[in-house]
Amino acid sequence: KEKASKEAQEYVGHIINSYSEREGVFSPPLNTKDPIIMDFVNSFKHKDTQDQRLCWEDVLKDLGNNKPMNRLVCGDVGFGKTEIALRASFVSVFSGQQVVVLAPTTILANQLFHSFLSRLSDFGVSVDLLSRFSLKKKVVVERFIEKKIDVLIGTSSLLFNQMILKQCGLFIVDEEHRFGVKDKELVLSLNPLVNFLSLSATPIPRSLQLSLNSVRSLSTIQTPPIERKPIISFVHSFDISLVCRAILKEINRGGQVFIVDNSVENLKKL
Repeated sequence: KEKASKEAQEYVGHIINSYSEREGVFSPPLNTKDPIIMDFVNSFKHKDTQDQRLCWEDVLKDLGNNKPMNRLVCGDVGFGKTEIALRASFVSVFSGQQVVVLAPTTILANQLFHSFLSRLSDFGVSVDLLSRFSLKKKVVVERFIEKKIDVLIGTSSLLFNQMILKQCGLFIVDEEHRFGVKDKELVLSLNPLVNFLSLSATPIPRSLQLSLNSVRSLSTIQTPPIERKPIISFVHSFDISLVCRAILKEINRGGQVFIVDNSVENLKKL
């Protein structure tokens, strides 16, 4: 216990030092006024919700500031957090910086890769992927270090290459609650000038606490996109006839049904 407590205290001290170091450094403000940024924003196929617009204004202000950004964007799935990350990436690349996007799973990294590629490639931004499915990992890393890749998306394998972390100007963590403190804070200790943007639908208490104490800035996207219907939830004691009625109603309207149970034996009965 004593050893664990001592290690925890030492690590907390390390985090405090890296945060205080970031507070004292001057970060060159990025070019946030160029008309091409507005062209990129307008190329978004959907209309921004009110919260999404306000969130983007917050991020743009951070990037144009002379202190490194440290912002948490909190919003439900499908509310437009990825678009904010895309715009921040575009502004960073346009100002001559490289971007690293960290995702918790290979599937999500692949989805983000295709999203970023489809939005950024028309503007001449090069995007690549680094995950366990990447066939030429070494080549991808070398191309990023040689500044031939503008945006690199990948899983936690990115964290094992300190050159990548030291070189990026913007570090984005998607689903930040899926990563440990050491994973997320590593880039801050290696690269105090880096702009840090984390995205989450369910931020961990520590992230919220940092935001409430003004250590980290917080933007929330609570407005659902136009025509998006809210999720309707019912809590009910188990009743097989009620379950059957719900299934039939969904099947009759051409939908599909998931049934989740906490026991394999129950599944056979069901």
